[in-house]
Amino acid sequence: MSQTVAVLDIGKTNVKLALFGDGRLLWEKSAPNCIRPGPPYPHEDVESAWNFFLDALREAARTHQISAIVPTAHGAAGALIGESALAAPVMDYEFTGVEVIEPDYASLRPPFSESLSPRLPAGLNLGRQLAYQKWRCPDLFADARYFVGYPQYWTWRLSGIAVSEITTLGAHTDLWAPRQGQISSLVKALSVDHLLPPLRRAFDPLGPIQPEIAALTGLAPETRVFCGIHDSNASLLPYLVSRQAPFTVLSTGTWVILMSVGLSLDQLDPRDDTLANVDALGRPIACGRFMGGREYAVIAGGGNPDLDAIERVVASGAMALPCFSGHGGPYATTKGVIRGEVAARDRTALATLYCALVSDLMLTRMGAIGGDLIVEGTFAGNLPFCQTLGALRPTQRVFAAEDAAGTARGAAMLAQWPPSYPIAAPMPVDAAAIAGLDAYRGVWTAQIGLIDR
Repeated sequence: MSQTVAVLDIGKTNVKLALFGDGRLLWEKSAPNCIRPGPPYPHEDVESAWNFFLDALREAARTHQISAIVPTAHGAAGALIGESALAAPVMDYEFTGVEVIEPDYASLRPPFSESLSPRLPAGLNLGRQLAYQKWRCPDLFADARYFVGYPQYWTWRLSGIAVSEITTLGAHTDLWAPRQGQISSLVKALSVDHLLPPLRRAFDPLGPIQPEIAALTGLAPETRVFCGIHDSNASLLPYLVSRQAPFTVLSTGTWVILMSVGLSLDQLDPRDDTLANVDALGRPIACGRFMGGREYAVIAGGGNPDLDAIERVVASGAMALPCFSGHGGPYATTKGVIRGEVAARDRTALATLYCALVSDLMLTRMGAIGGDLIVEGTFAGNLPFCQTLGALRPTQRVFAAEDAAGTARGAAMLAQWPPSYPIAAPMPVDAAAIAGLDAYRGVWTAQIGLIDR
């Protein structure tokens, strides 16, 4: 039976409420996501986001009969919650002050062979955030009853039910052992196992919304709340039910997350920022990541190029060398540099080439040499990116899922799992014939080979 599902989509840059019916986007509204400076550390402006969601639900409920709510959020945030409120602010993962606890944290964190979670800067390893809160904010930590992933914070806020969920615990947190399918040794080493609530699946219904939320929004009191999911895994869901492995999804936005389904985990290397995420069914998925959207913005500002501009940059020999964000990818600790002269009109082409080359490099290092490549999110709307990626990887077919609501659409599927409605297929993209691209890649690869990691 058809139902209208509301998705709370909490990204690093924006928060969004989107309504879906049988996979079709019916309504959406978004607002910027804000970071407050502290004290005790930079943190998510949870109350502004909460007020946005209440207002948006109230507005949506006037014209749509919402029957279910599913939260999805980025993976590098978690919430210490007390009896009825946050015990501590939700840390911003770009807070570099968290690194003050190294090497104490390093002595406890599991080896990569156990966690398949590389050592990441700032608060990108959720376990490091938790350790910092315990060691540096003991008064706040003492009030905590539970520690939950960020999607499950919103689940708890809506339903009053605290749960853990595997895609969030398994997102480079150091808290999960993907091959064993259980919490990692870090949980006991930090003595925080008592804070993890029971594990539920992303597609589990937990209960109705709390009565006061029904009163504030006009939603029916029986509106169901689902467990929720890590946002990159939400982007993966439509392909898990519609394609056969092997294939790779490039989920693009602020981050580019490369998720290779059916790929061995044996070539993952923490130095490359390759790792294992865990899908909604509990299976480890080989992944790579770099902050492609932010790097693109630093290099180009905004907009998309045309193929003529790509060819001009290749012919000029100008190139961008990593890294322009300070986060993610094999060269996160190096400072990005542009070699050669690039006209202002061709900056978008330079940024597109850079992101395609980094994607190609990471796919190769992961061993993802077979199967289709599906680009979804922001870069799916950059046709020259998809065409250039196809030219760099001629043995693989490239598809573009030009769906700005891809993450939210995937999350909406959890309210009717597995979905009974058809999944829209991404569009095939023909590889571009770009003169000199192979030689350009060879020079670029040689240049980054000189970078000391």
